[in-house]
Amino acid sequence: MNDHPVSVYNQIPAMLPPDQLFGPLFHDVQMQHVFPDSITFADAYPRQSPERILSQYEVEQSHSEFRLYEFVQSHFIVPAPVLVDYVSDRTLSTADHLHQLWDKLTHKSQPNCSLLPIPKPYIVPGGRFRGMYYWDSYFTMLGLNVSGQQEHIRHMVDNCAYLIDTYGHVPNANRSYYITRSQPPFFAYMVRLLADIDGPETLTRYLPFLQKEYNFWVDGYFRLGEAESSFRRVICLPNGVILNRYWDDTPAPRPESYREDVELAQEAFSLGIQPSVLYRHVRAACETGWDFSCRWFADEQRLVTIRTTEIVPVDLNCLLYYLERTLALAYRQSNFLEAAERFDALAATRCRNILTYFWNEEAGFFMDYDSVSNQHTPVWSLAGLFPLYVGIASPEQAERIHEHVKTKFLQAGGVVSTLHTSGQQWDAPNGWAPLQWIAHQALIRYGFLDTAAKLRERWLGLNDTVFQNTGKMMEKYNVINTNLPAGGGEYPNQDGFGWTNGIYLSLQANDGRLVDWETALTEQPQPQ
Repeated sequence: MNDHPVSVYNQIPAMLPPDQLFGPLFHDVQMQHVFPDSITFADAYPRQSPERILSQYEVEQSHSEFRLYEFVQSHFIVPAPVLVDYVSDRTLSTADHLHQLWDKLTHKSQPNCSLLPIPKPYIVPGGRFRGMYYWDSYFTMLGLNVSGQQEHIRHMVDNCAYLIDTYGHVPNANRSYYITRSQPPFFAYMVRLLADIDGPETLTRYLPFLQKEYNFWVDGYFRLGEAESSFRRVICLPNGVILNRYWDDTPAPRPESYREDVELAQEAFSLGIQPSVLYRHVRAACETGWDFSCRWFADEQRLVTIRTTEIVPVDLNCLLYYLERTLALAYRQSNFLEAAERFDALAATRCRNILTYFWNEEAGFFMDYDSVSNQHTPVWSLAGLFPLYVGIASPEQAERIHEHVKTKFLQAGGVVSTLHTSGQQWDAPNGWAPLQWIAHQALIRYGFLDTAAKLRERWLGLNDTVFQNTGKMMEKYNVINTNLPAGGGEYPNQDGFGWTNGIYLSLQANDGRLVDWETALTEQPQPQ
C-alpha cells in the first residue's frame, strides 16, 4: 500500500504567478515578442529573487545599450523544449516505441518560479507542456496500465490528491498560473482505475479527496436563486435547476498566452466588449480542455465572440454525474450509508436534468445549453457522446446518436471533434486522442461494435502512418485529410505526446470491451 497521498510531502506554499511576480518586465517581454511562444517566459526560472531582478530592470532599461533579450538570458534560465534530443527508432512498432517512451516523459517535481511542487514523479504531455496536466493524466494512465506501469498510476493519483488537498482542486496543471482553474474532472475515473488495480479499499482511501474536489465544482450552489442565478461553476436555470459550467476567478490575460490575450482584448474592446469579460471567457474555455472550439463562440468563426461562462456543457455535467456516483460507491464502501444515499439521489437528479436540458429531440443529439437564450447551442460536437460514455442515454437516444456518428463524425482517420471548421484546434478537421476513447467506449457500451471497431482501426492506422513517416506521436491529427497535419490553435502541433500514447496503447489492447472500472456501476440511477 502506498504512503498517504498527502502526508508524504512537506507542503510548500505556491508562489504568485509570473505575471504578478514580474509585473512590467513580464508585460514587456511578452509584448515585445522576446520569445515566439508566450509560455516560454511563463516557465522561465529566475536566477535571483524577483525583487532584485525588477530593481535591476528599472535601472538598466533606460540605458541606450539595453537589450531586453540579453537581460532575460542573464537573469533567467529559459526552458528548453522537451525531447529535443530524442530520436525515435522507427524500426520498432508503434506500441514497442511507446512502451519505451514513458521514461522520457517522466519528470520529478523541482519547484521553481511557476512550477508547483508535487510529491511523486509524473508524466508530462511533451513539447511545450512541461507540467502534469489534469485531464491528460487520466488518458495517459490508460496506456501506463497496458504497459504494466501501475506504480506510475499510483504516483499520479497521489499527485492529484495532493493538489486537491493543497489547493482545493486539481489545477489545469501544476503551475502557479493555472491555480485559478481546473480541467474536466477525471479524478474519479483515475481513482476507479486504481481501484481496479489495488482493490475497492482504494475508494475509501481517496474518499476525502473525491469529496473535496466535488465541493470545488459545486461551491456556492446553496446561494443560487432569483437574486443570484450563477456563482463560479454553478448556474441556476429559470426553473430552479442547478447545473455546472466552466469558470476562472481571474479576469486577466493568461500568463502562458499573455500577448495573444492582450491583442484579442484590444480587438474585443473595439467591438464594445470589456477586456475583463473577454479574459474570463478565455480562461474558462481553457478549463474546458477544449481551448479553443466554436462550442464557446457566439459567432463560430470568431474567437473574439467567446462566451464560455454562458454555456452549460453536457460533458462537464456528465463527468460530475460520474463523480457523484463514485462518491456514493466510496461512502458505501466506507460504511457511511446515509451519505451514499445522498449522492445516489444527487446523481439521479443530475441524470434527469442532463436528459432534460441537453437532449435535442429535433436533432437527435445531445448538445450544450445556452443559459442566456435558454435553448441548445447549434454546435455539433463529440461532447454529445458523454451521456453514452457514462451510460445514462436511453437505447433510442443512443441509436439516433450512432447514426450521426456514422454519417457525420466518423472520418478517414477517426472521429472529428466537431462538425464545424472554425480554424480552432478543437474543431474540424482535427481529431484528438481522448475523444476517440470517449467515442469508442460510448459506442461499445450501447452495442455499436462495428462502428467502434472502424473508429479504432482508422485512428490506430493514422497514428501508425504518422509515426512511420515522422517518428513522432502528435497532440492532435487531421482525421479528414490524413495526408495533412492538424492545425489551428495558438501554437504549432506538438509531439510527444502523453495522452496520444496512452490512448494508442489502450485502444490497441482493447478488443471491443468496456474497460472494467467503467462497468463497475452495476445500476445506473434512474430519473425520478
